[in-house]
Amino acid sequence: MNYDGNIFRPPAEHNSILLQVTVGCSYNKCEFCGLYKDKKFRIKSNDEIQRDIEYAVIHYSKIKRLFLCDGDALIIPQKRLLEILELINMSLPGLVRIGTYANAKSISKKTDDELVDLKKNKLTIIYLGLESGDDEVLKEMNKGVDVETQIIQGRRIRQAGMKLSCTVILGLGGKEKSRIHAEKTGIALTGIDPNYASALSLMLLSEVPLYKRLADKSFDIMNPREMLEELKIIIENTNLSGGVFSANHASNYLPLQIRIPGGKEDALEMLKRAIEGNVDLKPEWMRGI
Repeated sequence: MNYDGNIFRPPAEHNSILLQVTVGCSYNKCEFCGLYKDKKFRIKSNDEIQRDIEYAVIHYSKIKRLFLCDGDALIIPQKRLLEILELINMSLPGLVRIGTYANAKSISKKTDDELVDLKKNKLTIIYLGLESGDDEVLKEMNKGVDVETQIIQGRRIRQAGMKLSCTVILGLGGKEKSRIHAEKTGIALTGIDPNYASALSLMLLSEVPLYKRLADKSFDIMNPREMLEELKIIIENTNLSGGVFSANHASNYLPLQIRIPGGKEDALEMLKRAIEGNVDLKPEWMRGI
């Protein structure tokens, strides 16, 4: 496969074909994210995409899932995106699922019928970075969207029959906004009611804008216990209609995966014990982005 720069994908897509149809992120202004800072956003040409699909046919034809990279393939205009999906499905008929990252802006550019058409072409799971349920935190992090918009657009994905996975970031509000960030994030997840919710812990690359605020003490990275307390508050405030909540990202101190509502109380008890120091946490050297 011909990749332009480093490729990032959700943990759940570790066994998927990674097809890069866009380079970089269509927004790429978040204060905390450095994944695509070295890339200028563009949609790959038909020839580039077709060559990679042909390579996948030869080498990965038995794999059942495919993930569209980079940061936001859903921003591709509908006609072109459908053409890409149709080519993928014609070339790899054994696929059962195609997924991609998205943001509220790219979802909003699709009509309800267009989302259904994408689902009919096996684009059946969308990964949305909610990050925080607090508008002040989102504004401070230059996310470029408010919470209500993310709730509306996330619910539109569910209504189209697609599965939705929402990501939130522990520590994004810093110590000062920790509790309000956690409480409102749980409330926002409840409002969206995704199939999957996942929490990762804030880890800053040196090239991201937020990293510079560590030096002047205007932003504080939270310690492991504080991260766990925040996770506990998020789960306390999250009520899903049967979704899976995960905190097993490489950045997290305590791997956790539960179904809400069924596993909520057990998870809260484990977090309580971990906060009290009675559960072993992942050492720093094992954490990663």
